[in-house]
Amino acid sequence: MDFLRPASWEEALAAKAEHPTAVPIAGGTDVMVEINFDHRRPECLLDLNRIGELTEWEVGAESVRLGASVPYTKIMENLRAELPGLALASHTVASPQIRNRGGVGGNLGTASPAGDAHPALLAAGAEVEVESVRGSRLIPIDEFYTGVKRNALAPDELIRAVHIKKADGPQQYSKVGTRNAMVIAVCAFGLALHPETRTVRTGIGSAAPTPVRAEAAEDFLNAALEEGGFWESGNIITPAIAKQFAELASGACNPIDDVRGTAKYRRHAVGIMARRTLGWTWEQYRGTARTLEGAA
Repeated sequence: MDFLRPASWEEALAAKAEHPTAVPIAGGTDVMVEINFDHRRPECLLDLNRIGELTEWEVGAESVRLGASVPYTKIMENLRAELPGLALASHTVASPQIRNRGGVGGNLGTASPAGDAHPALLAAGAEVEVESVRGSRLIPIDEFYTGVKRNALAPDELIRAVHIKKADGPQQYSKVGTRNAMVIAVCAFGLALHPETRTVRTGIGSAAPTPVRAEAAEDFLNAALEEGGFWESGNIITPAIAKQFAELASGACNPIDDVRGTAKYRRHAVGIMARRTLGWTWEQYRGTARTLEGAA
């Protein structure tokens, strides 16, 4: 196995162009597990740890540009206000040691449906910045996942950063596992309220061949909130609306039976998480609205 260790981003792109089958490694929390268990034996590893810009982030007026290798711990410590959904997801990642090493770029590169960051990225409407010697492009998160552990990257492209709009409303994340820590998700659900556009976005993990959104559930809830004047009034969402939203979210799943859970259980759990996260986020929205109204 060859080991390439570029000292700059330009060198990394050149190396990837010359060795398109090279597997990038930064945190290594997924790649090394596969290698150690002999599930994967790449001809070449491309070590990105000397490229400092991948561990940096920039907070702009409207969005955050998150370097591909920013550790989950840094997201939790520094970006909780701007990216609350992703910060909550980061808390559920494995152990402190892995959170200190792993980053969102690795989740995206591996593209496992069980990756903890995916539901939060889908709910936030992120974009993935990728680059090769041919140039750079932004891939909308909805177009990034193309199959089981497959993504939209060309063979010569590397993930440079993720662009995520700063939260304009409450966000939540929920995960079911077979224990409380160091666990791969049985299923996961992310929800983001976007009051500026009066829309809701979702993300589902480990309940379909790829991370997916519950688009029918979103459409239903968007219409129900608008028609009922909930955004303006801040009234409590009725149980009937919450139940229908949960059922539609459950219907967006296409899970399998495996050692971590059955397909039936995954569908049921996603419905429960959808209903609960809706309740949590809406109550937070109502509290914010009351605070602003009182200040006025």
